[in-house]
Amino acid sequence: MSMSKETEVSASNKSDEIDKKVAIEFETITAVLSARAQQRSSTLEQRETQQIIKAACLPVDTTPQSTGEHNEPALRISIHNNRDFGMVISAGIGGTAADLYRTSCRDGQAAVAASTLLNDAAAILTLFKESIAYKMLAAREINNLDQQLLSLFDQLIAVANHYSPCNPEAEFIISELTLDPLIITQGGMLAEGSFCRFESPSQTPAARPIHKIDKMLHPESIGIIGVSATKMNFGRIILKNLIDSGYDKDKMCIIRPGESEIDGVKCVESLTTLPHKLDLFIVAVAAEAVFGLVDEIIESDAAESVMLIPGGLGETEASREQAALMSAKINEAHRKGDGGPIFLGGNCLGIVSHPGCYDSWFIPKFKLPKPQKKQQRNSALISQSGAFMITRISQNPWFDPNYMTALGNQNDLTHSDMVNYFADRPDIDLIGVYAEGFKELDGLAFVKAIKKAILQGKQVVVYKAGQSAPGQAAALGHTASIAGDYEICAALLRQSGAIVAHSFTEFNDLFYVADCLHHKKIGGNRLGAVSGAGFETVGMADSIHSDRFSLTMGALEPATYTRLGEILKAKRLDALMEIRNPFDINPGADDEAHTLCTQAFAQDPNIDAVVVGLDPLSPMMRTLLDSPRPGFDINSEESITQQLPRLVEEIDKPIIGIVDGGSLYDPMIEMLKDRGVCIFRSCDQGVKALAKYIEARLNSEAIRKAFAADQQG
Repeated sequence: MSMSKETEVSASNKSDEIDKKVAIEFETITAVLSARAQQRSSTLEQRETQQIIKAACLPVDTTPQSTGEHNEPALRISIHNNRDFGMVISAGIGGTAADLYRTSCRDGQAAVAASTLLNDAAAILTLFKESIAYKMLAAREINNLDQQLLSLFDQLIAVANHYSPCNPEAEFIISELTLDPLIITQGGMLAEGSFCRFESPSQTPAARPIHKIDKMLHPESIGIIGVSATKMNFGRIILKNLIDSGYDKDKMCIIRPGESEIDGVKCVESLTTLPHKLDLFIVAVAAEAVFGLVDEIIESDAAESVMLIPGGLGETEASREQAALMSAKINEAHRKGDGGPIFLGGNCLGIVSHPGCYDSWFIPKFKLPKPQKKQQRNSALISQSGAFMITRISQNPWFDPNYMTALGNQNDLTHSDMVNYFADRPDIDLIGVYAEGFKELDGLAFVKAIKKAILQGKQVVVYKAGQSAPGQAAALGHTASIAGDYEICAALLRQSGAIVAHSFTEFNDLFYVADCLHHKKIGGNRLGAVSGAGFETVGMADSIHSDRFSLTMGALEPATYTRLGEILKAKRLDALMEIRNPFDINPGADDEAHTLCTQAFAQDPNIDAVVVGLDPLSPMMRTLLDSPRPGFDINSEESITQQLPRLVEEIDKPIIGIVDGGSLYDPMIEMLKDRGVCIFRSCDQGVKALAKYIEARLNSEAIRKAFAADQQG
């Protein structure tokens, strides 16, 4: 069970605090669980469950009623131990209608879920108030509804955190305690059904020495094994990439018996003949050789960090037992001395670390060039799938992260380890994560790491795989990952402040827009939209809604109307167009008109962000690299390609440009992106990404304010 010491202390302290606050008979509950355990059973009988409810002081009646069917909405409220996130409380529609509502409603409407360790009763109630279940109850004007729910949530949270895998003193873990159907009336709460299961706690693994991640990303020495002297195998490609990325050959060595040097890098016979301990050791041998080699690395203490490239280390049925034994040995080494080496992978593409001056991917550079596209690289990309990462970079080289790390099977280092590391780096503003699954309890550590990053002013974009049953099975076969309950995961990620992407395309858009707009101010959700193409202004207005959030079309100030009118008049367009938001400025508008109208919108105090269509096909716009009209091209000082970057730099609000045109306009797009302008190829895609990004920024600010208030209180 993966749990940091910090999590243990936090859970223990929180549990102690709640134990003092509420009159829960924990000794009675433990005695009931112990008696059932002695009978070699983990499921309580109804009588025993009612004893637990009474001892927990839950404000519900479990006495059977004989008044016939109730007309009140039935609820299902429970606490349960989630493999990834520990103790989770959920509340929503119950009874016979539960499945119907769950499949018919979008996430968070039929039921809500939250970590009991990271939320109090008031926070759970706030979430629950957005659900259909609460709205149905509120419509009945039940006396003291909120107070009844707060009392129930408070007691359940206390019980959950006491019998939690995150409480190192817990004698038992409550697997599930469910009240369903739960009826709330003017007279109180009635649990017509209840259920309870429990389990024994498992051993807590040793803490990983994650401070060594710094040596892995900025190594002063690198060793590699698996390099062929005669052909271009994966090891040789990695060596070539290391050399081509500028890493000093004198700081490298190759484990290769019988060779003195390969490609100018010295070779040594074995790990025991290394001249010194390595900061990073890259393992690129066949999978069957890895298990014994890992033992040798640990025993010889030859490296601070190790990168396991091969597959076949847990993602196949045949390798799972050996991989589990290997992981256990790695973790046991963490209990000794300085914690032993950390391991990245297996089944791992490797790392590109621009600050560390190395590229250890086994993708040839001619297949994936990595030119610097940004003056200041400020992001990190973490992915269980190396292929996911390289295809993102290939499609959009303007991602251009400072660090790109492939986690693979997480035989040792996990998602939370890497996010925690980058959360503390002042040069990183944005973290992107592709996750297929979590090690046990690492989901909880992951959302805590995300919240830590958010509190430090960063943004985190996450795509969580395994959104369907087939997707979960595929994750197990790809990186040996148990994908878990997606709805719970997505809910906890949003609560931590993450921007959750539901598709690969959405991840691309959100990571890109977050990178472009991180340093812009987000004052609210009021959008200004400008285009010379009428369909685009309609499309912009139609795209302002995301899953649970909406932009609004900002109401322009009178001064802005006057200013826009003067621009139209100067361009002789005043007789053709009416000023409104969204603003169709006509295909006759030239580059200057687009720039001036965008500026007017951006400087209006009632506008928080601007989307502008750049109308590449308009005969009035300088949007081509080569134009039959001399000087009428993107290199002209009058071109929007020259004017818009200066405006974007000058204005502290988000400005997004739309270039809806074919490959003829690729040079225009590339020039604008190179100069820091956020560009999308369609208005609906751009506005939807902006809406979700603004929602996340406002949510992040609310999280930071709530945290500050808690600290002061």
